[in-house]
Amino acid sequence: MTNTTMTNSKEESRPSPDVPATPKEACIFLSEYAAWLLGCGATCIRIEKNVRRMAERWEMVSEMTILPSHIHITVWNHDRSHSYSNIVRLHHAGISFDINTRLSKLSWAVADQKTGFAEAQEEFAAIVRTRPANPWMVWVLASLANMSFCRLFGGDFAAMAIVLIGTLAGYRLKQIMLEDGMDTRFVFFCCAFFSSVIGAAGYVFHWSGTPEIALGTSVLYLIPGIPYINSVSDLLDGHYISSFSRFMNALVLTACLSAGLCGGLLLMNINWL
Repeated sequence: MTNTTMTNSKEESRPSPDVPATPKEACIFLSEYAAWLLGCGATCIRIEKNVRRMAERWEMVSEMTILPSHIHITVWNHDRSHSYSNIVRLHHAGISFDINTRLSKLSWAVADQKTGFAEAQEEFAAIVRTRPANPWMVWVLASLANMSFCRLFGGDFAAMAIVLIGTLAGYRLKQIMLEDGMDTRFVFFCCAFFSSVIGAAGYVFHWSGTPEIALGTSVLYLIPGIPYINSVSDLLDGHYISSFSRFMNALVLTACLSAGLCGGLLLMNINWL
């Protein structure tokens, strides 16, 4: 009888797989989760809401500081008698709407009690192992989109063809250089230079009645639009450090893009004034 009672007591004290056993387990999971969200291009308000949503489901309290390249999280149990803190460097996964969306859906699954803690850990590991979208499909679609921008701004069909070829060449160069681990700023400069030289074909060979539009839109695929949008979102939400960091990173990339474009104009001896 005594042995049976002791066994039942141990089973009752065993932590449920639906919730983390300690604040340490929750903190480690949430910090890695937030670091991946930040690295794939999520805004600060999305990261805060997702993390808070899961912590409340586990009857814990979380406080988080989002820095430009780090996440600092502290998690307490419900009566604040125990806590654990963790600092994690963001994961440079590149902007990924797929990972961003799936991680957000995971937080809602946890909050709605559809996914326990153990299952959330497994699903999180599967999400971060997600392979990027087919690079060849992205290459073609990005080139077609940039060609459409040329038409949207009034370019003729010859200008659209020039932009398509320039974007195909420049975007492929971008993929190759990033795969080789080259600095992103140098990549933006080289790709802008390469695409602008091709985009100047309308001036050099008189193939288009709108050569200025072909040249101007040939580098639009490099505009860091998402960092600019995220910086405004963080600014409105009061995350000034993160907002300023994202804005400056986007500004530097834009400067590199502009330098590459100017280099192409100088090489082709085009005076655009």
